[in-house]
Amino acid sequence: MTDTLRPVETAVTEASAAAADSPQKLKRSIGVVGGTLLTLSCVTPASTLFVVVPDLFGSLGTATALTIAIGSLLCIAVAFCYSELGTLIPSAGGEYAMVSTLAGRLTGWLVFVLSLLVVMIVPPVIAMGTADYLAPIVHLDPAMTGAGVMLLATLAGLLDLRANAWITGIFLVLEVIAAGIVALLGFTHSHRGVGSLVSMQVAGGNGHTNTVTAMLVVSGLAIALFVTQGFSTAVYLSEELEHPRRNVARTVLATLAISTVIILVPVAAITLGAGNLEELTGGDISSMVTAWSNSAVGTFVSLCVALAIINAGIVMVIQNSRVLFASARDKAWPGPVNNVFSKLGRFGSPWVATLAVGVPGALLCFVNLDTLYGVTGVSVTGMYLLVAVAALLARRGSHKHTAAWRMPLWPAVPVLLIAVLAYILTQQETSYLLWTGGITAVATLYWAFYLRPRRETRWLVSIPEDEQPAPVS
Repeated sequence: MTDTLRPVETAVTEASAAAADSPQKLKRSIGVVGGTLLTLSCVTPASTLFVVVPDLFGSLGTATALTIAIGSLLCIAVAFCYSELGTLIPSAGGEYAMVSTLAGRLTGWLVFVLSLLVVMIVPPVIAMGTADYLAPIVHLDPAMTGAGVMLLATLAGLLDLRANAWITGIFLVLEVIAAGIVALLGFTHSHRGVGSLVSMQVAGGNGHTNTVTAMLVVSGLAIALFVTQGFSTAVYLSEELEHPRRNVARTVLATLAISTVIILVPVAAITLGAGNLEELTGGDISSMVTAWSNSAVGTFVSLCVALAIINAGIVMVIQNSRVLFASARDKAWPGPVNNVFSKLGRFGSPWVATLAVGVPGALLCFVNLDTLYGVTGVSVTGMYLLVAVAALLARRGSHKHTAAWRMPLWPAVPVLLIAVLAYILTQQETSYLLWTGGITAVATLYWAFYLRPRRETRWLVSIPEDEQPAPVS
């Protein structure tokens, strides 16, 4: 990593005035280590384990670990697509810049809308879990606590990116320790054999045991994909990574591998260590940890998780502000809005865009949690599908000869991924499909009546040049 970001100069020389209309670029200030810390923190393995996974236990029981494992295998194919596209088109716009360049401006716009849904909803979903894990010390309202976490993360997001990499790195160590304690306690207090991981059972009403069907597993894959979704943060940070043509792929693939281990191993341990099927289906991991050890250990783990959630909020706000900054730089909005969202602060961060994603995130903490989960699962699946389509088109024309990391088994990987993700979408609840589809329809109308007629001056996706080219390895 390099030195702290320098303040943005306010004085404009005659030389820089000539380039005043050129797109602003973020400063390259982090290497693989800093990028991996930030990206892992966005995956936030421990808070995902403690906040999202309990809902999967409630519907999938002993099949939870299997579902997450299948989702992680699918994510390898997704990570291949992100790695190739992220090194081919290194932009803070992430998915939308990649897809716009390769699959057309309308497709890129729809990906932007889906990614905006994800980046706006995921932070409050995670943040609302904070109150549960502060309960050993103080009882707080989940919505109010989540809103407070979002506002705190927004303030931290205004700081130097390099400083945030170290802050989130410290928090990440604590959450990995918490996940490790859960795994150790679960395995050492096993009540069932390894075969239970594929026994496909969930507790039903009146003490009955229900069988988890293959269709339930397929339906749960949308949330399972969400469990490790944060590895895409490396693509959003590609403008700020040194040597992006090499380091984006390394960061994406390393983050997916590490986060899968941190999440999947404790899930397997919890499945084996739960006292009975009802306790597992209930998904109260904190109570299980306390039962396996004592209240002091349970409190320590809970506090580590609370810090992990705050950590995730910081990184997600950083990521999300870059998406909004890039959309304004690419003139997705009316002129005055673009001017405001593309402003950089004294630390080089897009401060208005940071506030614009953090404050609404605090308000979303008061929305029904199940709806947020459902819409996020559909949005993530749809976004991955369109990224796979772009990956299928990544070796046409001039892009075929551009220096970039190239995935193995192309085009089989994106073709298979498109088929699987399309099928997963068909198995989601109608209400969540309608919510996501309705938002996408409104966005399409905005495209048709505002962006498309102004194609010469709006939605001009820019790809900053790599200032420090490095050979692809």
